[in-house]
Amino acid sequence: MRSLAEVIKDAEKKKIAIGHFNVSNLEQLNAIVGVVRKLNVSVIVGVSEGEREFIGVDQVVALIESFRNEGLEIYLNADHTHSTEKVREAVEAGFDAVLFDGGKLPLDENIKQTQEAIHVAKSIASDVLVEGELGYIGGGSEILEKLPEDAAISAESFTKPEDAQKFVKETSIDLLAPAVGNVHGMFKNAPNPRLDIPRIRAIKQSVNIPLVLHGGSGISDEDFISAIDAGISIIHISTELRAAWRSGVEHELEENKNEVAPYKVMADVVGEMEKVIEKKLRLFNRTQI
Repeated sequence: MRSLAEVIKDAEKKKIAIGHFNVSNLEQLNAIVGVVRKLNVSVIVGVSEGEREFIGVDQVVALIESFRNEGLEIYLNADHTHSTEKVREAVEAGFDAVLFDGGKLPLDENIKQTQEAIHVAKSIASDVLVEGELGYIGGGSEILEKLPEDAAISAESFTKPEDAQKFVKETSIDLLAPAVGNVHGMFKNAPNPRLDIPRIRAIKQSVNIPLVLHGGSGISDEDFISAIDAGISIIHISTELRAAWRSGVEHELEENKNEVAPYKVMADVVGEMEKVIEKKLRLFNRTQI
């Protein structure tokens, strides 16, 4: 099986993006695996600190390993990690990548704390990929009524190419997640803001490492294609998957009021999430599928 670094390098070469989907239960994971089996593409499963607490750190590693035994290229990312202790926990458990989230910190403090996270991670596993976040885009994968407070929502507050260059040079991170018009979450009755595609291209040219787009839910297909062309190699989807799970559960419980067997209720819910995942993966891998 290829390493995650090899898969990302191949994605950059082919001008495609790797789908990154967050999970917090087995149904979400089964939906991802079902689509990966069907399309035969690589994918990253993300679990934030809260999601890891719910599922179990060692447990999610074991689940991913069981699917890898089928020959599936499924990788595991410790998403939005906020302390070196949690970095250590994830890397020791066997995660392929870890995101140290200092996006809300001033640049110099973000650099300092990211350096510490990298030192901890690489001292345990030299091949683990460490991602840094530069620019705050909100903190929750949820349905939004308004833009998250303090999020970077204008060109003046987006990640600057010169700051990205300094951040990468001083930390030696493997992956960078910039703020380029993306926000965590998706709006209830409106599309998400447009991405700053020229900014993505300028950041990519200034850092020359793979870029990660967070907050992919609610972004238009057109912007996804342009972002990949400009240098995005990994795209995070969480809220859309959560929304599909909830609407699926609500529908099934309404249609089957007396059903008490979870696996019977959840079968169609998994199907609803698979629709979201397949659409995204076909788009992200459009030149290969």
